[in-house]
Amino acid sequence: MSYFLALDVGGTKTDYILANEQRELARVRSGTIKRMRVDAQTAAHNLDTSLQKLTAASGVEMNAIARSCIGTAGESVDLVTDWLCAAFAERVAGELILVGDVEVALDAAFPGEAGVLVLAGTGSNVAGRGIDGQITTVGGWGPALADQGSGHRIGLEALRALFLARDEGRSTLLFDAVLEFWKLHSIKDLIEFANALPAPDFSLLTHLVLRCAQRGDVVAAAVLEREGKSLGYLVRLMLRRLHLGADQSAPLPPIAFAGSIMENVACVREALIAAVESEFPDAQMRLGVVDPIQGALWRARVGHRDKYAVSRQEGQSLP
Repeated sequence: MSYFLALDVGGTKTDYILANEQRELARVRSGTIKRMRVDAQTAAHNLDTSLQKLTAASGVEMNAIARSCIGTAGESVDLVTDWLCAAFAERVAGELILVGDVEVALDAAFPGEAGVLVLAGTGSNVAGRGIDGQITTVGGWGPALADQGSGHRIGLEALRALFLARDEGRSTLLFDAVLEFWKLHSIKDLIEFANALPAPDFSLLTHLVLRCAQRGDVVAAAVLEREGKSLGYLVRLMLRRLHLGADQSAPLPPIAFAGSIMENVACVREALIAAVESEFPDAQMRLGVVDPIQGALWRARVGHRDKYAVSRQEGQSLP
């Protein structure tokens, strides 16, 4: 009997599944182990606690794992990947496959098949697989450079829109909502808090922006619509890339969604779909959202690797 470990590492949480060839044996969730979001001690504590819970629930020790697959945000950052490789080398046996979180989400929706996956949670990314089997991505350059339609961007852009509205002499529900949420007392406090280093977690404001928009606040609603359109533009870029590289008579690849924003913020998803359909009216969108960790489990079971894998026995990168 072979055992496999799958992880989906996001900006605020990490999901784990321990399984054999046929079924899941245990599943847990912890705080994030992404080193761009937490320090090494916190990441190690979250990882150790989760591995212990998996063993307690399944009876399977970590030295019995044949292969693990981690899908993580920030997989291009050495701080993230180096820590994950070292941490797993100390704690878990077997081969490690390390890829981006959007890629495992793509595999959850279209395991080994052509398709496009839009991931928007704390961050965002768009991945596509063409009929040739090659995976390509658009966006996903991190919070300072991209993350269109993400919780981070929604929160940050809402603050910018709030202050622009004040300059324009327009009122918005966002001001009082943000002050109350962050327990601040004045605009001076908000300016200092928002510009502090390290910066606050802007993604935590997403639910406030949505609530204000639902109450009719035009400033908040405009932020959500803009972010949906911005993410939709990335999807259009992906469809152009895949379609131009394929037989022009072939149908467009289907589109699936993942992440908390795509699941819970309908106006962002609707703006995204409208932006895509303005150029690709025949685009097929799947309902609901996929469970990204299922893609990581699929990769762990089949040993599929597109980017980076480490052999614990050989201690070197695999092609």
